[in-house]
Amino acid sequence: MENIRIQDDLYMHVNGETLDKLVIPDDKPYAGGFAELADGVEKVMMGEFAEMSESKSYPNEHLERACTLYAIAKDADRKAKDGITPALRNLAVIDELKSVDDFGGLYKKFSLKGIPTPINIGVETDMKNTSRHLVYIQGPGVILPDASYYKPEMAEQKAQILGMWTGVAKMVMAQTGLSPEDQDKYVADTLAFDEILGGLVKTQEEWSRYTEMYNPTDSGKLAETLSTIDLGAILTDLFGHVPGIVVVTEPRYFDAFKTVFNKDNLDLYKHWAYVTGLLKSCSYLSEELRDMGGMYMRALMGVAKMQSIEKFSYNLASGMYSEPVGIYYGDKYFGQDAKKDITEIVYQIIDTYKKRIKTSDILGDETKEKAILKLSKMGVKMGYPDKVRAIFDKLVFNPEDSLFDIVLSLKAIKELDNYAKLDEPTDPTKWAMPGHMVNACYDPMVNDITFPAAILQAPFYSFKQSRSENLGGIGSVIGHEISHAFDSNGAKCDENGNINDWWTEDDFKRFDAKVEKMVEQFDGIELPWGKVNGRFIVSENMADNGGMAVTLDIMSRTDGASYEEYFKNWARIWCEKAKVEYLTMLLSIDVHGPCMLRANIPPETSKSGMTPLASQKMTRCSFQKKRDW
Repeated sequence: MENIRIQDDLYMHVNGETLDKLVIPDDKPYAGGFAELADGVEKVMMGEFAEMSESKSYPNEHLERACTLYAIAKDADRKAKDGITPALRNLAVIDELKSVDDFGGLYKKFSLKGIPTPINIGVETDMKNTSRHLVYIQGPGVILPDASYYKPEMAEQKAQILGMWTGVAKMVMAQTGLSPEDQDKYVADTLAFDEILGGLVKTQEEWSRYTEMYNPTDSGKLAETLSTIDLGAILTDLFGHVPGIVVVTEPRYFDAFKTVFNKDNLDLYKHWAYVTGLLKSCSYLSEELRDMGGMYMRALMGVAKMQSIEKFSYNLASGMYSEPVGIYYGDKYFGQDAKKDITEIVYQIIDTYKKRIKTSDILGDETKEKAILKLSKMGVKMGYPDKVRAIFDKLVFNPEDSLFDIVLSLKAIKELDNYAKLDEPTDPTKWAMPGHMVNACYDPMVNDITFPAAILQAPFYSFKQSRSENLGGIGSVIGHEISHAFDSNGAKCDENGNINDWWTEDDFKRFDAKVEKMVEQFDGIELPWGKVNGRFIVSENMADNGGMAVTLDIMSRTDGASYEEYFKNWARIWCEKAKVEYLTMLLSIDVHGPCMLRANIPPETSKSGMTPLASQKMTRCSFQKKRDW
C-alpha cells in the first residue's frame, strides 16, 4: 500500500491491497495464504475423485474405497432415508451401563462405538525411549473451546457461548423422540458434568508444554487412584494383559477422578455421553442434521453456512484414506526436480545451523556438540512417502451400510490397530502429514521434519521464484521447523527424540533467560479482538525467529540476494483475513501467534542484528508432539 511504508508495517505494506480484495467464503472463517493453497488442492483432488468415479478407473484399491466413501457421503437422499436412526441405535449401548461397576467391562465397547468416556486410553511413543510404545491415559474434552473459558474471569463469555451450545443441543435433541422433559434433563445434566470437567482438565496453554504430559505411573497405583472404575479390567480387555506402566497426561484431572465419575454422577455422565455423542455424530447423518449439529462451531468461528456436501464428502474421504490420497497427489503434481531442489535447500539450512551453533555465545562446547549431533541425525521427509502403510489395507467397509456406520467401523479399525502397537517397535518412517496437506511439521519423538508436496508451491516455493523469494517463503518455514528441534519445549529431547537432559546447567540457564525475553516480547500485546499470551505461543515465536535468522544468514552469503524480495515473500505467506470470532478463539486455543505479528516482529527484531534471539533458537528443541506450521 502506498501510504504504509515497508519499514513501518511490513505486513500491511505487502498485503494491504490483497486484504482489501479478499472475500471470506461463507463456509470458512478465513481467507488468503494457506487457505488459498488448500482450496486449490481441494479443487484439484475433487476433480480427480469425480473423474475416477465416473470412469470407474482407480489407480489402486485404496483410492477406489476413498471414492466409494466420497460417493456415499454425497448421497443426500440416502442419508435422509437413514436419518438419525444409526446414531440412536449406537447410543443405545449407554443403557447397558447400570452402575459404575459396569464401566470397566464396557469401556472398550464404548470407545469403539465412539461413545464419549471420562477417560481416553491409547498407545503412543514412550517419550523417554522412543523405540517403544507405552499406554497413555487422558481426560475428555469440554464443550467450550478451551478449559481456560471456565475460569471466573471468563464468566460472561462462558455464559454467552454455553447459551449458543444449549440452543443447538436442544434443537438436535428434539429429533430423538425423547420427551421434552427428558430432553431438557439430558442437556442440563450434560452442562453440569461439563462444568465438573472444565475445572480439572488441561488448558491448551498447559498442553503446549508438551513434555509435562509425560508422567509414567505404576498401573497398580493408578488403579487405586481411579478406584471408581476397574482399570485392570479395562487394560486387560484392550491389551490382553495389564501393562506395568501407564503414562498419566493430566495428573490434576486423574487425582480428582473419584469426584468426576462415581455413583452420584452416573446419570450426569450417561446424559453427557448421550448428548455430546449425538452432536458429534451429526456430521455423518442427514444433511439437515449435519447443518444443525455444526451450528455451534460455526457460531464460534463466525461462519455463515455449512460446507457444501461435495467438499464435506471429499474431506471425509481424503482424511480417512489420507496417506494413499497424499501419495497420489504428490506423485502426480510434485516433480522429482522440485524435490531435489527443495531437499538441497533443507540441507543448506541444516548446515548453516551447524555453523551458527559453533559460533553461539550461549552454548558451551559440550552442549554445542550435542546440538550439532541432533541436527546431523534429523530426518528429512519431503513431498510424500514411497509406500502406503499396512493400516490402509485394513480400511475395508460394507458400502451397503449407512454413512454413520461406515465411518464408525473405519475409526474402530484404526483404534484397534493403535492398541495392537503396544508391543511393537515404533516406526520412524511413518509420515506425520499426508502429501496433499498444505502444512509442515517437526516431530520431536522422531527428530524429523515433514514437508508435504502441497505446501511446496508458490508463494512458499517455486522454480519461477527467485532464490531470495524462496528463502523468504519455504526457506523460512524449513528453518521454522528445524528450530522446533531447539525451542522452549524441545530442549528436553535428544537426537533420538528422547526426553533427556543433554544441556549443561549454565547453558540451560542462559537459554532460559532468552526464552523469558521472548515471552515478554509478545505477552500482553493488545489486539482489537483480545490480548496475546506470550507464554502460550513462545515456542512458535522462537521457531519463527529461528527460521528468519538462519535464512538471513544464507541470504548474506548469496550472490545477487534481494532483501526486498525476501521480506516481501515472508510477509506474503502470512496474508490472511479472518472473522473476529475466529481470531478471538485462536488466542486461547492456538499455539501460533496472530499472522500480522508473525510477519512483523521477527523482521523488527532483525534490525538489531538478531543475534540474541537467533542464537536462542539454536539452543533448545521443540516438543508439542507433531508441531505444525
